[in-house]
Formats: sequence, C-alpha cells, structure tokens
Amino acid sequence: MENQVSTGSKEQLGIKSYQAVFITKVYNWMALALLITGLVAYFTATTPSLMNAIIGSKILFFGLIIGELGLVIYLTRSINKLSRNAAIGAFLIYSMLNGLTMSVIFLAYTSNSIATTFYITAGTFAAMSFYGYTTKRDLTSIGNMAFMALIGIIIASVVNMFLQNEMMYWIISYLGVAIFVGLIAYDTQKLKEIGSRGFVNEDNMEKTSIMGALSLYLDFVNLFLFLLRIFGDRK
Repeated sequence: MENQVSTGSKEQLGIKSYQAVFITKVYNWMALALLITGLVAYFTATTPSLMNAIIGSKILFFGLIIGELGLVIYLTRSINKLSRNAAIGAFLIYSMLNGLTMSVIFLAYTSNSIATTFYITAGTFAAMSFYGYTTKRDLTSIGNMAFMALIGIIIASVVNMFLQNEMMYWIISYLGVAIFVGLIAYDTQKLKEIGSRGFVNEDNMEKTSIMGALSLYLDFVNLFLFLLRIFGDRK
C-alpha cells in the first residue's frame, strides 16, 4: 500500500515519532488478536459441546478454515475500499475463527507443553522483531527466499499428508521454524519502512496497521505451530 503524509503532519510529529505511533498500533492490534485467539481456543477446548461439534463435523471444521482463508483474502484485496471499522471487525473475526480451529491442539498436546512453546515463540518473535527493526541490513532478499521456501513446504506438507513420511515431517517442521523466523524480521523491517513514509489520514494509518498486525500475527501463529510440532508433548 503506497502512502504519503502531508508536510504538515511530518512537521507536527516528526518521521520517527510518526513511525513509532504506527508501529505501536501494529503491535497492539497483533497482541489483541493473539489474546482473542488464545481465549477462544481455550474456551472451546474446555467446552465439550463446542469441541465435539468441531471435531465431529469435517464440514464445520473445514468450513472454518475456508472462512479464515476467505477473510485474509478479503482483507488483503479490499482494504483500500473498507472503512476502518469494517477492517477492524474482519481482523478480529478472523482471530476468533482461528481460535476455534486452533482449539484442537489441546486434544493433541499437553497444556504445559503448549504454554512452554508459547513462551518460546514469544521470546523468538521479540528477538527477531527487534532485529528487524534495528538492523541496517536490507532484509528483502531474506524475505523473498523465505516466501519461496514457504510455498515449497506448503506443497511438501500436502504431499506428506498422503506419504506420512516421518523424516519429511521433521524436515518440514524445522524448515518452517527457519522460514517464519526470517519472515518476522523481514516483515518488521517492511512495516518500519511503511511507517516512515507517513499516511494520508488517521483512517489510512489504522487500516495499514491492521494489515501489518495481520502479517505479524500470521508469522507468530505459524512459528508457534511449527515449534509445537518440535517441542510439544503429545497426549
């Protein structure tokens, strides 16, 4: 999204402070979405009727996944046309849907290992996001390689659904961690650059911060899921 800010706005806030406001909004929205996802996942996992409905109906489970993908595509393609409230609503609904589908991890892994993996993910995310924000190195090439590798492991994961090869499972898991570690740093640097350009108005900043939060949210959740495959204790 190409954004420009008026000279007056830049003079009022300064590029760095304006950037800081934007980045703060991004992390606040991301944190809220993660909180909603976690609460919904836990509530669903501890509510037998909801849990049975999700795991007992393939149509419902895959319908939720399709709904999530649809919302991400909708936000990405229509963000410029949406009102600020519509963008916020779609993002928060997505985090709720993701909580419903992620509730199944409580059936596969112990609560202690889920909590431990979350802390590992949070620490890794914080470190890589800090690196992406402070480094002077251009991370574009890393971002491009990570994105291409992501496409590769998606294809490999689909293939391994049929092969059920354990070695491939572990290779995909470790590659997934490496890919999202790189994407966290790259996406943070990209958001820092976007923030330095400024914005036309407050609505434009808010909607851009929602899209930035979505990117980092996806990085966090996917890193968590890959780390859980490695460190999680199965029931």
